Order: sequence, then C-alpha cells, then structure tokens
Amino acid sequence: MRKLIGLFIFALALAPFSARADLKIAVTQGRVEPMPIAITAFAGDGANAQIGSQISDIVSRDLESSGLFRPLNPASFIQDARSAALQGPRFTDWKPLNSQALVTGAITAAPDGRLRVEFRLWDVYGETQVDGMAYTTTPQNWRRIAHIIADSIFKRLTGEEGYFDTRVVYIAESGPFNNRVKRLSIMDQDGANHRYLTDGSYMVLTPRFSPSAQEITYLAYVNNKPRVYLYNIDTGRQEVLGDFPGMSFAPRFSPDGNSVAMSLATGGNTNIYVMDLRTRQIKQITNDPSIDTAASFSPDGRRITFESDRSGKQQIYIMNADGSNQQRITFGEGRYANPVWSPRGDLIAFTKMLGGKFYIGVIKPDGTGERLLVTSYHVEGPSWAPNGRYLIYFKEAPSGQGGRSAKAYMIDLTGYNERLLRTPGDASDPAWSPLNP
Repeated sequence: MRKLIGLFIFALALAPFSARADLKIAVTQGRVEPMPIAITAFAGDGANAQIGSQISDIVSRDLESSGLFRPLNPASFIQDARSAALQGPRFTDWKPLNSQALVTGAITAAPDGRLRVEFRLWDVYGETQVDGMAYTTTPQNWRRIAHIIADSIFKRLTGEEGYFDTRVVYIAESGPFNNRVKRLSIMDQDGANHRYLTDGSYMVLTPRFSPSAQEITYLAYVNNKPRVYLYNIDTGRQEVLGDFPGMSFAPRFSPDGNSVAMSLATGGNTNIYVMDLRTRQIKQITNDPSIDTAASFSPDGRRITFESDRSGKQQIYIMNADGSNQQRITFGEGRYANPVWSPRGDLIAFTKMLGGKFYIGVIKPDGTGERLLVTSYHVEGPSWAPNGRYLIYFKEAPSGQGGRSAKAYMIDLTGYNERLLRTPGDASDPAWSPLNP
C-alpha cells in the first residue's frame, strides 16, 4: 500500500519576496546549465539525525538526476546544517559557494511516534525564503517524504511538476538469449524498493500503469496463450481481461482508468478494441485488413494514436476515441512504431527504424516538428514521465559472449541527460507511473 497514512502537510511561513524572489530555471532552451544548489543534512537528534542525512541525500540525487541541478559538495559548506535549519541561513556564508539556492530542513519526533519533517528553500542572493513545507507521517515513510520534497523544489524552481515520487514497472530479464526468463517487476523511480510481481514461470510483456498507479495491465503468455491481464499492486490479484479467440496484445489504460485499449487478432486481421472495465463490454474501433496496434490515448481521452502498416509499412496515425477521423501523421523515411501520447498532450513519442538503426523520437500530433532524441543498435518502448519532460525506454546491445543485454534509460525531452536506470539485472519495456497517490 503506497498511500501515506496519517500524512499532514503544512505550509511554512514565507518571508516577503525580494527583488530576486523570481529565482527559477529557464527550461525552454535546448540545453540548460544546471543550477548550483546547496542541500544541507536535515537536522535531528538521535536516530533522526541519520534519517535527516538520508533524506537530504535522496533529495540531492533526485534533483541531480534531472540534469537541471548541481548539488554542491557538503564539505564546502561554511555554516553548519543545524544552525542553518534552526536559526536561519547566514547568507554571507553561502554566497561565496556560488549557490543560487539553499535547502535546509529539520526532523522532530512527535509523542505518538510519528515524525515531523520540514524543509525550507532559500534564494541565496535574494536572501529570502521562497518555499517551505512541513510533513507529519510515520517513520517508515521517510523515503517518500524525500521524493515529495524534491518534487516541491523542482516545481518551485522550474515551474514544472516534479516526477520523483513515482514508480517504474518493467520486465526483468535473465537467462540465455534463446530462453529468457521475463518477470513483471516494480521499483521506485530511483531503483529503491524493488520487487518482482510475477515468478517467471510465464513470459510477460508491455506493462502499463493505470491512472491511479494502483493497477497494471500487461500481456502474458500463460500456457503459450497470449492474453491481456490486469494486476492489482496492493492485493497481488491478477485477472484476464476477456478470453478472446485470437491473440490479444498492446494494452493501455484510458486517462480516466475506466477502459483499456488493446489489439485483437481475429480472422487474420489485427484491429484496435476498447474494453469498458466496469461492464467488460468490448468495442471494435478500427476495421482494416492491415495490422492496427499500439493504441495510446491523448490525456483528455478524446483521441487515440496508434501504429498501422496500411500504407505498406508501419506509420503513426491518430483518430477520435470512437475510431472516426483516422489520419496518418508520419511521412518520413523508415518505419514508425510504439506511439505514446505525452501527458501534456503536445507531443507523441515513438520508436523509429531507419537504416539498420533504432531511434526514439517525438512528433507533434499534427505531424510536424519530428525530432530524434536517441539512437542505438536496438532502442524501443518509450514511456513518459508524468510531467511530460522525460522519457524512459530500453536499449539492447548486440549479442556477445553473454548474449544480448537490455537496460532501461531515461532522457530529457531536449535529447540531453541520458541516464541508466538502476535495476538488479537486465530490463526492458519500462513504463512510468503517475505521481503516487
């Protein structure tokens, strides 16, 4: 269960804004110079001192991983963390470090055993507080509190929503290339709290989160029969979404979580269908002799993007959610697949195959502005962060002595700051959750 039990949030008093209270990173450029930021250990007594240090470490790693911040080395700090948190910062001690922003925090224990964690964000050159919150929750939730604080800082300094308090579901791969074991797996976006959801006795593919982040839909081959399943993360309950006569694959939730779009192969044709999860009624929305698959809803639920080979090779199309007004939007060289609509609604990510290479790219829904962000021997399966600024995907290296190796990565929408996701072993088909409830 991921919900924070007994979490109370309080806004800390903000000092009046100074002339520099507009402290913010401009993220509209192609490449952004990371903002220097000082993040002190959160002050606390006894065991809380260790938790405070761990919280500040996670906040630092979260912000650094975004590519937009450069946390300074704590060894360079002049003022100690405790006095900065409890008495306020001496800005003359922070300006020589060229730190534009400063984060201080403190942890105290309540009589009922819960923790009160507070943080404050300071504009060093403006000498003013620009943000501050306090959270009261159970001690085991300290890691989530760190991600929530990082999200708050990210939003205040970039103007965009954060993405740190999220999870990633993916396929954990192991074994020889010709006999891979594929297990459904889940972890926090930073790799913590990793666990396997299936035991590897059957193959699983293409997991996707529900909008509530509490359910996952995926494809599984049970008894060599491909079926779309629904997995409840809290209870571990799995159920088949209909027992159709042909193959079913490529499932994805609608934005309201009430429906799942999927592809069904019947009578030699593959078309897109939408199932109402409340009634289990299914509706066919494409009817073409080609292969129509990989449906993805727009964030308002009014349109769907999908791939089809009706033109002779894979291309990306969009249509209304009822299947009407189908339009092709890609006309470049190569083949296009795996379209995924951005949470912002402004872009569609895709996989492209051209000249013996694979690419991850983005394009506007009207077919303009195509940009290729990353290329590799095999790179596939883009999935958006909930703020629409980052993508995750997987790369597969050529066969070697140990067979092929698949790893999950993330990259900034600008094409910079590619980073490897931390997983215990090989990883494919990653998908980002919405912000945790």
